[in-house]
Amino acid sequence: MEFRPCIDIHNGKVKQIVGGSLKDGQDTVSENFVSGQDAAFYAEFYKKNHLKGGHVILLNSKDSEYFEETRQQALSALRAYPGGLQIGGGIHDGNAKDYLEAGASHVIVTSYVFHNGRIEYGNLEKLVNTVGKNKLVLDLSCRSKNGVYYIVTDRWQTYTQTELSENLLEELSGYCDEFLIHAVDVEGKANGIEERVASLLGNWGKIPITYAGGVHDFADLEKLRKLGKNKVNVTIGSALDLFGGKLKWEDVISFLRNS
Repeated sequence: MEFRPCIDIHNGKVKQIVGGSLKDGQDTVSENFVSGQDAAFYAEFYKKNHLKGGHVILLNSKDSEYFEETRQQALSALRAYPGGLQIGGGIHDGNAKDYLEAGASHVIVTSYVFHNGRIEYGNLEKLVNTVGKNKLVLDLSCRSKNGVYYIVTDRWQTYTQTELSENLLEELSGYCDEFLIHAVDVEGKANGIEERVASLLGNWGKIPITYAGGVHDFADLEKLRKLGKNKVNVTIGSALDLFGGKLKWEDVISFLRNS
């Protein structure tokens, strides 16, 4: 179990938000934290402290007036820490290589692969052919509906017809290097993890998986470690001191290494 850092960018600023508050057609969200530092600052911090495998996420849609400002912030982070960060948000086969050439270790993709509610294998194969399986992370972020966790796309707004399951992880693992999974219903709320999601990920656990959502104290980290069988990596946003929270990043690293 490793710590994976994050840089979430919205309206050109590094933020921590309530994940379920994103809406297309508007650029306002429920904010937990807005940083006075830019994305490159965090990238350089992660590089200095040898924290690899983190993700940079562009939270604006390509139609937003802020998208280009957000994109430039993301690119500055990649340039500051070449090979140390992954990037997601509007990635497709036409721009994936550009982000890798800018310094990303991997590209993270959801909406381009899940089209009209289903897995678009043609698009998935285009990505694999363009960047290679070893450079691709599939974002299987999910929300619960009627007791079932479904993959959500379009900045977590659109439910697909695809259920998060061990069979799905097994099937898609042949196309990617890692999975990133936000438990969107608890994302940004720092009020506890989605235990069923953590258990599912730990029960499968065959390639690297990063879980995000709801971690707010060391009890949550211990619960995630146990449920994830020490195979599931973790991202912490709003609860981390880097983003205004109470958990000190050094203590988090120490805890995970010792456990």
